[in-house]
Amino acid sequence: MTKKDIVLKVSEATGLKQLDVKRVVQKSLDTLVAALAKGETVELRNFGIFKVKSRKGRTGRNPRTGEKVPVPPKRVVVFKPGLIMKRDIR
Repeated sequence: MTKKDIVLKVSEATGLKQLDVKRVVQKSLDTLVAALAKGETVELRNFGIFKVKSRKGRTGRNPRTGEKVPVPPKRVVVFKPGLIMKRDIR
C-alpha cells in the first residue's frame, strides 16, 4: 500500500477531497519525521511507538574482498507495534 492508496481510502471513507486528505497525511508524516529528527519518541495509541536508537560504530567486512571496513555509528528509527495492532495482525 502506498501513500496514494491511503489518501484514496480516507477520501472515499470521509467524503473529503483527495487534495485535502493528501495535505493532512503529508503534514502528519512531516511532523512525525521532525519529532524523530529531534530525538523525540512518537507514540500513537493503539498503533505503536516510533523512537530513535543510536547504534555503535563497528568493524564490518566487504563481502567481495573480505577486507575489514569501519562502519560509523548512526541513528536509526525503530518501531514497536501497539497491543491492538499485534492482536489484529495475528
